Amino acid sequence: MTGAFRGFGLSILTLTILGGCAATPSSDTQQTQVTTQASTQVALATPPSVDQPLTLKQIMANPDWMGILAKGEYWSDDSQSVYFARQAHQSPLLDYYQQPLVSGEAAKLALDALHQADQQYGVMDEARSRKAYIYQGNLFVKDLLSGKVSQLTRQNTKVDGVRFLTNGDIAYWQGEQVFRIHGDSGLYEQIANIKMVKQPKGVEAPSSYIAKQQHRLIEYVALKQNQAKEKEQYQVELAKQDPTMTAKTWYLGDEETVSQMSLSPDGRYLLLSLVDKNYSWRAEHDIMPNYLGSQGYVDAVPARARVAEDKYPGERLVLLDLEQHEKRDITIEGLTGFDEDVLASVKAENAKAKGETYKSEKSPRKVQLMQDWGWTQSAMQWQAKDNKVAIMLEAVDNKDRWIATLNLKSGSLKTEHRLHDDAWVNYNFNQFGWLPQSDTLYYLSEETGYSHLYLKASGAKPQALTQGKYVVSDITLGPKAEYIYYKANKDHPGIDNVYRVNIADGQSEQLTQWDGQLDYSLSPDGSKLLLKASRRTQPSELYVQAIGGELKQLTHYTSDAFKQYAWQAPEVVKVPSTHGAGDVYARVYLPQGFDKARADKYPAVIFNHGAGYLQNAHYGFSGYFREFMFHNLLTQQGYVVMDMDYRGSKGYGRDWRTAIYRNMGHPEVEDLKDGVNWMVANTHVDLKRVGTYGGSYGGFLTFMALFTEPELFQAGAALRPVSDWAHYNAPYTSNILNTPDVDAIAYERSSPIEHAQGLQKPLLVMSGVLDDNVFFQDSVRLVQRLIELEKPMFETAIYPVEPHGFRQPSSWLDEYRRIFKLFEQELK
Repeated sequence: MTGAFRGFGLSILTLTILGGCAATPSSDTQQTQVTTQASTQVALATPPSVDQPLTLKQIMANPDWMGILAKGEYWSDDSQSVYFARQAHQSPLLDYYQQPLVSGEAAKLALDALHQADQQYGVMDEARSRKAYIYQGNLFVKDLLSGKVSQLTRQNTKVDGVRFLTNGDIAYWQGEQVFRIHGDSGLYEQIANIKMVKQPKGVEAPSSYIAKQQHRLIEYVALKQNQAKEKEQYQVELAKQDPTMTAKTWYLGDEETVSQMSLSPDGRYLLLSLVDKNYSWRAEHDIMPNYLGSQGYVDAVPARARVAEDKYPGERLVLLDLEQHEKRDITIEGLTGFDEDVLASVKAENAKAKGETYKSEKSPRKVQLMQDWGWTQSAMQWQAKDNKVAIMLEAVDNKDRWIATLNLKSGSLKTEHRLHDDAWVNYNFNQFGWLPQSDTLYYLSEETGYSHLYLKASGAKPQALTQGKYVVSDITLGPKAEYIYYKANKDHPGIDNVYRVNIADGQSEQLTQWDGQLDYSLSPDGSKLLLKASRRTQPSELYVQAIGGELKQLTHYTSDAFKQYAWQAPEVVKVPSTHGAGDVYARVYLPQGFDKARADKYPAVIFNHGAGYLQNAHYGFSGYFREFMFHNLLTQQGYVVMDMDYRGSKGYGRDWRTAIYRNMGHPEVEDLKDGVNWMVANTHVDLKRVGTYGGSYGGFLTFMALFTEPELFQAGAALRPVSDWAHYNAPYTSNILNTPDVDAIAYERSSPIEHAQGLQKPLLVMSGVLDDNVFFQDSVRLVQRLIELEKPMFETAIYPVEPHGFRQPSSWLDEYRRIFKLFEQELK
């Protein structure tokens, strides 16, 4: 075991490590000074070359040296060019570009021309000749034939939404007010004025003895009362008969706020989602301290609520008939299973653990509009020409998702599709909509165990348009509604391609032949695909491909310095599970000059990706680009590196995703154990010289591995780690572990702080003080727990200015110097 940074040459780098030393246990007050060798290359941020070794300084430098890549790409309205943005590292500003398809370079757009540029989001009229969109909070309309852009509003109150009505008029809404622009006259009409207050009582007749006496004895008081009553009645009649008057005000009470709204195609109906106004995502008792405030003081930064205290009340739907001025409260009785006790077995298990008995009873569940973390569509979808609306709702307990149609006259819901999951319904794969001029819905569902595409006519059984052990996502209805386009990983879980299915006959065809990862966008005319595509050693660039044509690369923003370096493409392998999980996909990086027959065995590192539900063992360029380069550096230093898509990861279907339900950190560690054994058997790794690291969920998993399987790894580094799931946010955690008041067993089983007594090997804990995702408090609480357990084999490092995703190159460098030093000390 040595303290040297191997392979870095001559200069001396001195680090002071506080707390228990990973190499030599020490007392709580002792400081251990470690002297390590490092090359002068560490201090330089020059691009690597083929004949030079990688340096931490370069890997963790400002990533602009790799190239400032295109993002936010979308089609022009005429399908002849594409728009995208570029943003330098840490720059608060985006630069926008337009790239023609035929020839020429991308042109940077001037600030005074951005409102004239084709916009990514907008709505079309029925003839698809006009496009309405919102830019900088104001409303614009573009004539798609002439290209003329007209600005319809210029005000400080931003426009929140817009749609074309069936007669060609434009409707838009601002806050809780809805307006209509009449195309024939140019009249601006307010068609809905919503106020979240109690309805005024109006002129009240005397009710108490004193009031009645006042009216009986004082003639002037009675006169004023009668005049006020007459004026009030006059205003009511005037509003009924005077065609110039604006719409009546809707008073919806003072206990709720409007969460979302959606207007029917003819402008008659307004569908509202309401939520308790007292609910807040912010923590009631807590703040996040910023110790380096701009004025020299400690700033109190508001913090999100924890799952243990976040009591989301659900949402309530209300339908307003703007023509008849009638309000209908929408009941949820039409949702199949709306009152089921879906957590009965969980509640019974927790009650039994406390020596109690749980009695299951039916009760209406809390629901809300479906919140998909990847879509831009509304959960309230109107048929384009008719007053038919489909609504996607989810249970707050995360066990059900419904697609329901709404009876506009009765306010009742009818279940068209129910997706139930005993674990939790995925927050992805929830796109849906209507086929034009029909009563048929299309939607994604995981009901077979994999996300697939379905059609369902009203009153009929669903029809599967795709099926198999692969994942369908990102569906797009073609402009003529002949095809539905989709992305899928049919050939390999780590390879994406674009397909389309013929709605009439259900036949699918593959449109792209890519060998990595991609995202796509269909051109407005339906003739071309815009792709953002990458390979293992090739960052994402933009491509265009005509349907049935050749692939053409549009952007070349990856730097020559990055492209010219001989990066190692990790091999994607299948690790057989000894725990009944099937095959676990993983990336493997082999040491330079790898020789399985050599006498000395190799040290190894397993990287644990973040987010839990994320895929990283694929054939595209990793979003963990710094880690990708760090793993290349480790191979230069003689390490084998593995990056596993442990259970819970994305891309492998429902069962893989939900394997961690109520049991986070245990199936994943079993997979890591199989990964270590695979490396020992296939890459000549020394079983006693394997370490692990990861950030966020990867940091949590590092904790669980070291705490629950102390002989598996010889050292671990946990970055911005979760130590107690009761302190994480509700939307993510309640999916997997329910809530602490309902399922304390799951939280105690899955939280590292409950298993900290198992630590036996060196651990490095690193956290940003301004982390508003995984709070710095998570690390503080765990460190105190380890101190009280008298565990000397841990070190800590804090980063005072960093949020969850570090921003400063100096912080990245410091963090990975410490990780590298830990591995060099403990695994060499």
